[in-house]
Amino acid sequence: MRFARFVHAGGVSFGVVEGEAGAGLAGLTVAEIDRTPFEPVTFTNRRWALPDVHLLAPIFSSKVIGIGRNYADHAAELGNAVPKEPLMFLKPSSSVIGPNDTIRLPVQSQQVEHEAELAIVIGGTGPVSRIDRKDAEKVIFGYTCANDVTARDLQKKDVQFTRAKGFDSFCPVGPWIETRLDVSDLEVRCEVGRGNEVPEVRQLGRTKDMIFDVPSLVSYVSHVMSLLPGDLILTGTPAGVSTITDGDVVTVRVEGIGELINPVASR
Repeated sequence: MRFARFVHAGGVSFGVVEGEAGAGLAGLTVAEIDRTPFEPVTFTNRRWALPDVHLLAPIFSSKVIGIGRNYADHAAELGNAVPKEPLMFLKPSSSVIGPNDTIRLPVQSQQVEHEAELAIVIGGTGPVSRIDRKDAEKVIFGYTCANDVTARDLQKKDVQFTRAKGFDSFCPVGPWIETRLDVSDLEVRCEVGRGNEVPEVRQLGRTKDMIFDVPSLVSYVSHVMSLLPGDLILTGTPAGVSTITDGDVVTVRVEGIGELINPVASR
Protein backbone atom coordinates (compact mmCIF):
# COMPACT_ATOMS: atom_id res chain seq x y z
CA MET A 1 0.00 0.00 0.00
CA ARG A 2 1.02 3.60 -0.53
CA PHE A 3 0.31 5.93 2.39
CA ALA A 4 0.33 9.71 1.98
CA ARG A 5 -0.32 12.73 4.18
CA PHE A 6 -2.07 15.57 2.43
CA VAL A 7 -3.89 18.89 2.70
CA HIS A 8 -7.44 19.17 1.34
CA ALA A 9 -10.26 21.67 1.67
CA GLY A 10 -11.28 20.22 5.03
CA GLY A 11 -7.86 20.01 6.65
CA VAL A 12 -5.00 17.51 6.82
CA SER A 13 -5.43 13.74 6.52
CA PHE A 14 -3.62 10.49 5.98
CA GLY A 15 -4.76 8.42 3.02
CA VAL A 16 -4.05 5.48 0.74
CA VAL A 17 -2.94 6.34 -2.80
CA GLU A 18 -4.91 4.30 -5.33
CA GLY A 19 -4.25 3.62 -9.02
CA GLU A 20 -1.42 2.44 -11.22
CA ALA A 21 1.87 4.08 -10.32
CA GLY A 22 2.87 4.46 -13.96
CA ALA A 23 -0.26 6.41 -14.84
CA GLY A 24 1.08 9.72 -13.51
CA LEU A 25 -0.50 11.81 -10.77
CA ALA A 26 -3.53 12.56 -12.92
CA GLY A 27 -4.47 8.88 -12.87
CA LEU A 28 -4.22 8.51 -9.08
CA THR A 29 -6.65 9.12 -6.25
CA VAL A 30 -6.13 9.30 -2.50
CA ALA A 31 -8.64 7.66 -0.14
CA GLU A 32 -8.79 9.18 3.33
CA ILE A 33 -8.25 6.98 6.41
CA ASP A 34 -9.48 7.95 9.87
CA ARG A 35 -6.23 7.42 11.80
CA THR A 36 -2.49 7.06 11.30
CA PRO A 37 -1.06 4.45 8.92
CA PHE A 38 0.35 2.49 11.86
CA GLU A 39 -3.14 1.58 13.06
CA PRO A 40 -5.71 -0.71 11.40
CA VAL A 41 -6.80 0.97 8.19
CA THR A 42 -10.37 2.27 8.16
CA PHE A 43 -11.54 4.35 5.21
CA THR A 44 -13.81 7.37 5.62
CA ASN A 45 -15.29 7.06 2.11
CA ARG A 46 -13.84 10.45 1.11
CA ARG A 47 -11.59 10.47 -1.95
CA TRP A 48 -9.81 13.09 -4.00
CA ALA A 49 -7.96 13.12 -7.29
CA LEU A 50 -4.31 13.40 -6.31
CA PRO A 51 -3.72 16.62 -8.31
CA ASP A 52 -6.48 18.27 -6.24
CA VAL A 53 -4.64 17.93 -2.92
CA HIS A 54 -1.27 19.08 -1.64
CA LEU A 55 1.03 16.28 -0.53
CA LEU A 56 3.01 16.75 2.67
CA ALA A 57 5.93 14.77 4.04
CA PRO A 58 4.21 11.41 4.47
CA ILE A 59 4.92 10.88 8.18
CA PHE A 60 5.89 12.61 11.41
CA SER A 61 9.38 11.68 12.60
CA SER A 62 10.90 12.11 16.03
CA LYS A 63 14.28 11.95 14.32
CA VAL A 64 15.97 11.40 10.98
CA ILE A 65 19.06 9.19 11.02
CA GLY A 66 21.42 9.61 8.10
CA ILE A 67 24.00 7.06 6.97
CA GLY A 68 27.10 8.51 5.37
CA ARG A 69 29.36 6.97 2.70
CA ASN A 70 27.20 3.87 2.21
CA TYR A 71 28.07 3.65 -1.49
CA ALA A 72 31.73 3.12 -2.29
CA ASP A 73 31.59 5.35 -5.38
CA HIS A 74 30.20 8.26 -3.35
CA ALA A 75 32.86 7.86 -0.67
CA ALA A 76 35.50 7.87 -3.41
CA GLU A 77 34.18 10.99 -5.13
CA LEU A 78 34.56 12.93 -1.88
CA GLY A 79 37.99 11.44 -1.19
CA ASN A 80 36.85 9.40 1.79
CA ALA A 81 37.58 5.83 2.78
CA VAL A 82 34.79 3.27 2.93
CA PRO A 83 33.67 3.01 6.57
CA LYS A 84 34.10 -0.28 8.42
CA GLU A 85 30.77 0.22 10.18
CA PRO A 86 27.81 2.48 9.37
CA LEU A 87 28.61 6.18 9.71
CA MET A 88 25.63 7.73 11.49
CA PHE A 89 24.50 11.32 11.83
CA LEU A 90 21.23 13.06 12.72
CA LYS A 91 19.11 15.55 10.83
CA PRO A 92 16.56 17.50 12.90
CA SER A 93 12.87 16.89 12.30
CA SER A 94 12.60 20.62 11.48
CA SER A 95 14.61 19.96 8.30
CA VAL A 96 11.83 17.76 6.86
CA ILE A 97 9.68 19.11 4.01
CA GLY A 98 7.34 17.43 1.55
CA PRO A 99 6.92 17.12 -2.21
CA ASN A 100 6.99 20.41 -4.13
CA ASP A 101 8.10 22.34 -1.04
CA THR A 102 11.06 24.62 -1.63
CA ILE A 103 14.64 23.81 -0.67
CA ARG A 104 15.94 27.10 0.75
CA LEU A 105 19.63 27.87 0.21
CA PRO A 106 21.17 29.36 3.38
CA VAL A 107 23.35 32.44 3.13
CA GLN A 108 26.06 30.67 5.14
CA SER A 109 26.86 28.22 2.31
CA GLN A 110 28.11 28.58 -1.24
CA GLN A 111 27.98 24.84 -2.06
CA VAL A 112 24.65 23.16 -1.32
CA GLU A 113 24.35 19.71 -2.89
CA HIS A 114 21.62 17.12 -3.51
CA GLU A 115 21.84 13.52 -2.24
CA ALA A 116 19.17 11.13 -3.57
CA GLU A 117 18.39 8.31 -1.15
CA LEU A 118 16.09 5.45 -0.27
CA ALA A 119 14.58 6.11 3.16
CA ILE A 120 13.37 3.50 5.65
CA VAL A 121 10.23 4.28 7.66
CA ILE A 122 10.07 2.60 11.07
CA GLY A 123 6.71 1.18 12.12
CA GLY A 124 5.37 -0.65 15.14
CA THR A 125 3.60 0.57 18.24
CA GLY A 126 6.49 1.38 20.55
CA PRO A 127 10.24 1.92 20.84
CA VAL A 128 12.46 -0.54 18.97
CA SER A 129 15.78 -1.26 20.62
CA ARG A 130 18.63 -3.70 20.02
CA ILE A 131 16.91 -5.68 17.29
CA ASP A 132 18.76 -8.43 15.45
CA ARG A 133 19.42 -8.11 11.74
CA LYS A 134 17.23 -11.14 10.98
CA ASP A 135 14.26 -9.47 12.69
CA ALA A 136 14.76 -6.00 11.21
CA GLU A 137 12.05 -6.32 8.57
CA LYS A 138 9.46 -6.82 11.31
CA VAL A 139 9.87 -3.20 12.41
CA ILE A 140 10.06 -1.62 8.94
CA PHE A 141 6.75 -0.04 7.99
CA GLY A 142 7.79 0.94 4.48
CA TYR A 143 10.02 3.07 2.30
CA THR A 144 10.01 6.48 0.70
CA CYS A 145 12.28 8.82 -1.29
CA ALA A 146 14.51 11.35 0.43
CA ASN A 147 16.99 14.07 -0.46
CA ASP A 148 19.74 14.49 2.12
CA VAL A 149 20.52 18.09 1.15
CA THR A 150 23.99 19.06 2.36
CA ALA A 151 26.00 22.27 2.60
CA ARG A 152 29.22 20.62 1.48
CA ASP A 153 31.50 23.55 2.22
CA LEU A 154 30.22 23.71 5.79
CA GLN A 155 30.56 19.95 6.18
CA LYS A 156 34.24 20.22 5.26
CA LYS A 157 34.73 23.25 7.47
CA ASP A 158 32.98 21.87 10.56
CA VAL A 159 34.13 18.24 10.18
CA GLN A 160 31.01 17.00 11.98
CA PHE A 161 27.75 17.10 10.02
CA THR A 162 25.11 18.86 12.14
CA ARG A 163 25.12 22.33 10.61
CA ALA A 164 25.77 21.15 7.05
CA LYS A 165 22.77 18.81 7.03
CA GLY A 166 20.48 20.46 9.56
CA PHE A 167 19.14 23.61 7.90
CA ASP A 168 15.39 24.01 7.57
CA SER A 169 14.20 22.40 4.30
CA PHE A 170 17.30 20.17 4.00
CA CYS A 171 15.35 16.90 4.17
CA PRO A 172 12.69 16.60 1.45
CA VAL A 173 10.74 13.34 1.89
CA GLY A 174 7.94 11.72 -0.15
CA PRO A 175 5.82 11.52 -2.12
CA TRP A 176 4.35 8.68 -0.05
CA ILE A 177 5.31 5.54 1.85
CA GLU A 178 5.37 2.26 -0.08
CA THR A 179 4.83 -0.68 2.29
CA ARG A 180 5.29 -3.58 -0.14
CA LEU A 181 8.67 -3.42 -1.78
CA ASP A 182 11.79 -5.53 -2.23
CA VAL A 183 14.56 -2.98 -1.79
CA SER A 184 17.51 -5.28 -2.44
CA ASP A 185 18.14 -3.94 -5.97
CA LEU A 186 16.35 -0.70 -6.85
CA GLU A 187 17.45 2.19 -9.03
CA VAL A 188 18.12 5.46 -7.20
CA ARG A 189 18.21 8.50 -9.50
CA CYS A 190 18.54 12.25 -9.19
CA GLU A 191 17.76 14.72 -11.97
CA VAL A 192 18.25 18.49 -11.87
CA GLY A 193 16.62 20.85 -14.36
CA ARG A 194 15.70 24.48 -14.89
CA GLY A 195 12.55 25.83 -16.52
CA ASN A 196 11.78 24.06 -19.77
CA GLU A 197 15.23 22.53 -20.11
CA VAL A 198 15.59 18.76 -20.24
CA PRO A 199 16.69 17.69 -16.73
CA GLU A 200 20.23 16.39 -16.34
CA VAL A 201 20.73 13.01 -14.71
CA ARG A 202 23.30 13.61 -11.97
CA GLN A 203 23.00 10.49 -9.84
CA LEU A 204 22.22 6.95 -10.93
CA GLY A 205 22.86 4.02 -8.64
CA ARG A 206 21.35 0.82 -7.32
CA THR A 207 20.63 -0.23 -3.77
CA LYS A 208 22.45 -3.52 -4.31
CA ASP A 209 25.65 -1.48 -4.20
CA MET A 210 25.08 -0.25 -0.65
CA ILE A 211 27.92 -1.27 1.65
CA PHE A 212 25.51 -1.95 4.52
CA ASP A 213 22.06 -3.24 3.49
CA VAL A 214 18.72 -2.22 4.95
CA PRO A 215 18.42 -4.91 7.68
CA SER A 216 21.98 -4.24 8.80
CA LEU A 217 21.30 -0.50 9.11
CA VAL A 218 18.11 -0.94 11.12
CA SER A 219 19.82 -3.34 13.50
CA TYR A 220 22.91 -1.15 13.88
CA VAL A 221 20.97 2.04 14.60
CA SER A 222 18.67 0.27 17.08
CA HIS A 223 21.71 -0.78 19.10
CA VAL A 224 22.58 2.89 19.52
CA MET A 225 19.18 4.58 19.99
CA SER A 226 15.57 3.51 20.33
CA LEU A 227 13.58 3.86 17.13
CA LEU A 228 10.03 5.19 17.28
CA PRO A 229 7.17 4.79 14.79
CA GLY A 230 7.71 7.21 11.93
CA ASP A 231 11.44 7.58 12.41
CA LEU A 232 13.42 7.74 9.16
CA ILE A 233 16.72 6.13 8.28
CA LEU A 234 18.32 7.56 5.14
CA THR A 235 20.38 4.76 3.59
CA GLY A 236 23.09 6.74 1.81
CA THR A 237 23.55 8.19 -1.64
CA PRO A 238 25.29 6.99 -4.84
CA ALA A 239 27.96 9.00 -6.65
CA GLY A 240 27.14 12.14 -8.59
CA VAL A 241 26.32 14.66 -5.88
CA SER A 242 26.63 18.22 -7.18
CA THR A 243 25.71 21.80 -6.42
CA ILE A 244 22.14 23.07 -6.69
CA THR A 245 21.37 26.74 -7.22
CA ASP A 246 18.49 29.18 -7.17
CA GLY A 247 15.93 28.23 -9.84
CA ASP A 248 16.85 24.54 -10.05
CA VAL A 249 14.26 21.78 -9.71
CA VAL A 250 15.51 18.57 -8.11
CA THR A 251 13.81 15.23 -8.76
CA VAL A 252 14.67 12.16 -6.70
CA ARG A 253 13.34 8.87 -8.05
CA VAL A 254 13.49 5.50 -6.33
CA GLU A 255 12.30 2.55 -8.39
CA GLY A 256 9.04 1.11 -7.11
CA ILE A 257 8.17 4.18 -5.03
CA GLY A 258 7.82 7.28 -7.18
CA GLU A 259 9.39 10.70 -7.57
CA LEU A 260 10.07 13.49 -5.12
CA ILE A 261 10.23 16.92 -6.76
CA ASN A 262 11.44 20.10 -5.04
CA PRO A 263 12.28 23.55 -6.39
CA VAL A 264 15.34 25.39 -5.09
CA ALA A 265 15.43 29.06 -4.08
CA SER A 266 17.73 31.44 -2.26
CA ARG A 267 16.61 32.29 1.23
